[in-house]
Formats: sequence, C-alpha cells, structure tokens
Amino acid sequence: MRNMTAAQKETAAKDTRVREDMELQVLVAAVNEEVNNLAEKMHLETEAVIVNQCDHFGYQEYLHAGKRIQCFNTAERGVGRSRNQALMRADKELCLFSDEDIAFYPGYGEVIKKVFEKNQDADIITFNFKVDPSRRTYYNQAERRIRWYNYGRYPTYAVAARTKALHKANVSFSLLFGGGAKYSNGEDSLFLHDCLKKGLHLYTAVDEIGREVYRESTWFKGYNKKFFVDRGVLYYHLYGRLAKVFSLRFLLTHGFIYGFTHGFIHEFGHRFIQRGEMLKEMSLREAYKLMKQGIREGKNRH
Repeated sequence: MRNMTAAQKETAAKDTRVREDMELQVLVAAVNEEVNNLAEKMHLETEAVIVNQCDHFGYQEYLHAGKRIQCFNTAERGVGRSRNQALMRADKELCLFSDEDIAFYPGYGEVIKKVFEKNQDADIITFNFKVDPSRRTYYNQAERRIRWYNYGRYPTYAVAARTKALHKANVSFSLLFGGGAKYSNGEDSLFLHDCLKKGLHLYTAVDEIGREVYRESTWFKGYNKKFFVDRGVLYYHLYGRLAKVFSLRFLLTHGFIYGFTHGFIHEFGHRFIQRGEMLKEMSLREAYKLMKQGIREGKNRH
C-alpha cells in the first residue's frame, strides 16, 4: 500500500472493514431439541431464530453470549415449514440458514460479514463446512458465481443471504420436499432455483465456518424405489419438459462413471463413491422407469 494515494488507502481500508451496524442472524431448523442448550451446543455467537419441531407449541427467548436467541416450538412437521417460519421472522441485515447438528467455529459471524462487505453484488453466498465424506456434495475451492448449471449441490445450511433481498424476492421453501415432507429431499435445490429465477445473485466463498456433527440421515434409506420416484418428482419441478433428459444424465453420471482423476474426486467429494453404489441393486432401466414415474406424478399435481 506504500505507493497508494491517501484516497486509495482510505478505499482499501473500507473494503476490509465490516460496518459496525451490520448484524447476522442464524435461522435454525431443529427437531426435538432442548432449545435452552442448543445455542451453546451450536457455539452460536450471533442472534438466532430457532424453530424446533416437537410435540407442542410455545415460545421462549434467552441471551447467549450476550445475543438474543428466539425459540419457537411447533408441533408441525416438514423442514420447509421451519425454514419459512424462521425466514419470516428474520429481521437482521444478514441471515444464515442452519440445522441443529452444526457447530460453528469462533468468529464465524465476522467472517460472513466481511465476505458480504467485500461482495456488494451478492445476495446469497454459500460457505464451506466440514462434513462426513459420505454426506459431502461440494467444497468451494474458489470464489465464483453460482449459475443454473451448478446450483444443485449446495445444502441449505451452507447458505447465507441478505435478508431484505430474500424478502423482496418473496422466495420460500417448498412444503412438498425435505425431511418430514411427502418427498424426501430437494428443498434446498428448489430454493436456490427460485432465487436464481427471481434474479438474485449467488456466489461461493472459500471460508470454512463450521462443522457438521455426524448423525444418521433422517430421509435417506438407500437407493430404493422411493429414492428414485422422489428424485423424478423433484426433477420435474426443477427442469420441467427436460426432466427425463436430466434424469437419464443423473443415472448415467452417478451410476456408471468411475475412475476419474484426483482433481475430479477432490472437486466432487463423496459423489465419486456414490457412482459405484447407486445402481448396485437396481438396473439402469428399472431406476429410469421409477424416475419417469416420479416425473408423471409431479406433472399430474398441476
């Protein structure tokens, strides 16, 4: 910075300084949790809105690390409902979606705020988390724009956003897809799909801000009939008339291609392993037939 003018130095300083009035709120979707201990368990350092699906309705709030933790207990089911309730109540400049099995690293809030301050064009930014290899679908190696061809790999807990941008775009999570809903997963892809459709700008960040505490999946029970039918319904909602093409591409890619370079493995993580597992007990023809059944089911709902 020695050769910079005074004005350039001031600009550079502003680019690396987080506004004091910028606040982050974590939006947590939980199931049968003891909310009084959840903020400590997740290592929260910022404000949070927790929507906990349990057997009763109620509200409570408390301070953790000097920050307000709002807790909404609900007897409803479906992760989309929880995320929508939390998003509806979000009132800080930035929000970060999360699940109860995430433990954040110290300073995660400042990291997120700095990245948004640096990327003024970004409405949504996805961050890295340390996860079990069997559940990894992505790991950001570079900062880049998220487009139509690569938005489907990001779980909701990776997503941070400018709250006002989400409210203004009137986006929400599907009640048909995800844990506790009729179709087992895909609410995260549908949400990002709708964000792109509404013209929001999505980016990646390389910062790792927490880790996932491993647990049994609440929805994945193997590559069975329900898995492929549900995937077909999802692909109809994502791709419309091109759903069959993308279904076949999905099966070919994840069922047969095996043995790429180390760089490919590093980029796509556990998906490389799944390619050897997905069609072990079911033929390509059978799986494609089930996905087409799901596509028809999705289409007939309209």
